[in-house]
Amino acid sequence: MSDIKNILSKYKSIAMVGVSKDLKKTSTIVMKYMQDYGFKVYPINPSAKGEKILGEEVYAKITDINKNVDIVDVFRPSKEVYGIAEDAVKIGAKVLWLQLGIRDENAKKLVEENKIEYIENKCTKMEYQKYFLKVRQAFPVLSD
Repeated sequence: MSDIKNILSKYKSIAMVGVSKDLKKTSTIVMKYMQDYGFKVYPINPSAKGEKILGEEVYAKITDINKNVDIVDVFRPSKEVYGIAEDAVKIGAKVLWLQLGIRDENAKKLVEENKIEYIENKCTKMEYQKYFLKVRQAFPVLSD
């Protein structure tokens, strides 16, 4: 499990696939949290392309980002993962990270063959809290 700690220490840019414009959605809460802890997050949501979510321009797909992306963090159904994994290979991502409840054995094979680390069924926010803040809560109350 120290792989996860190493990943979250070393890699600081995340393409977050499936981020919602709804600030109460889990994906958007995770995005804000990761931004607050120094990560550069590129939101991916084809229906919000060109808009802004939490101050960042929204892209339709990860291959539209013209900057370095270390982690591709997926908030989409498992059946969509393989196509996302193919794009992760195209952009030279270091990690394909699937959020809670998301798995794809074929995507795992593809990315590992391309020297990309594969993490499934884990939340970036919860893992960051566990390793760096020694906290084990799912989602704290949001306050403004």
